[in-house]
Amino acid sequence: MSRLTKTSGWIAVVIGVALLTTILALIIWHRKPIFLRGAILVQDADPRKQLPIAHVAVSVSDDLALFPTTSDSSGLFVLELRKLIRRGHPIVLHFSDPQYRPLVLKDFVSDKLYIVHLVPVSSEPAPQGHPAVKVANVRVRYTVQALTELNVGSAAKTFEIQNKGDVPCKGQHPCSPDGRWKATLGSGSLDAGPGREFRDARVSCIAGPCPFTRIESDGFSKGGQNISFSVRDWSDATTFLLEAEVFRPMVSQTEHWSYPVVFGDSLSFTLPADAGSESIEADLDGQTIIFPLGPSLFLSWAACDSGAQKTTRVYRCALRPGYQFN
Repeated sequence: MSRLTKTSGWIAVVIGVALLTTILALIIWHRKPIFLRGAILVQDADPRKQLPIAHVAVSVSDDLALFPTTSDSSGLFVLELRKLIRRGHPIVLHFSDPQYRPLVLKDFVSDKLYIVHLVPVSSEPAPQGHPAVKVANVRVRYTVQALTELNVGSAAKTFEIQNKGDVPCKGQHPCSPDGRWKATLGSGSLDAGPGREFRDARVSCIAGPCPFTRIESDGFSKGGQNISFSVRDWSDATTFLLEAEVFRPMVSQTEHWSYPVVFGDSLSFTLPADAGSESIEADLDGQTIIFPLGPSLFLSWAACDSGAQKTTRVYRCALRPGYQFN
């Protein structure tokens, strides 16, 4: 009997451990992971020169993060830690980029925002006898689409509403608004044609007993390719005139200019999100040259990157070795 009791005790312990393990596993499984968020900037005493750094590789020692990451155009990085890692756990962050000195940051997991500053690798001095190329008068040219309307003429057409006045209605629809006189419902319409629209449309009674008419439906005041109206006449015949201006909507490209802000060896500028045909004009050693940006943002004298925000695109460019702003 004692052996059976002992065996039952061991079974209870095993079941308890298994149950506890299952509960802990479920707790960990449903536990929300911790995210480390921060921004990577250029190390500089002048806050205006602490520009965001894109494409910096960010990782964590001991495989504590699910995946390594890279910073975006605004310098933002986000690391998702494994679910077992909780606040207060020691952590070692690594930041690396070929143009900056690597950085190892030892810290503890917390909810703070990590602001990381990287020191640029010293640029190689210009070779003897080859002074740095001076870059001056930098300006950005771009285009945006603008919707315009070209007035291509006007349209006018008369419509006759036939009716005989002084005829009692006797409940036969349609009648005058007070129900006494027999009325007629008439209508008219105009079509501007494909690619054209009416504007400033108006309807007016120009002949006949106009005081005894009323416009029943308004299909003209909002304009559009097709406009129409209907009218109630409870007296003799009347004549209505439907008039409108005819416009042709056109999409045109308008040219704009933007002038970058220069801090140290970097420049920044913003453009509307729908800007197109972007190019940078600059004077290199006194000679004006146009540099199309294109999707790769390649410039012979600067390294550029861009990032999209709600309604704008932010561009940042850093001079390459051998160039300096005048």
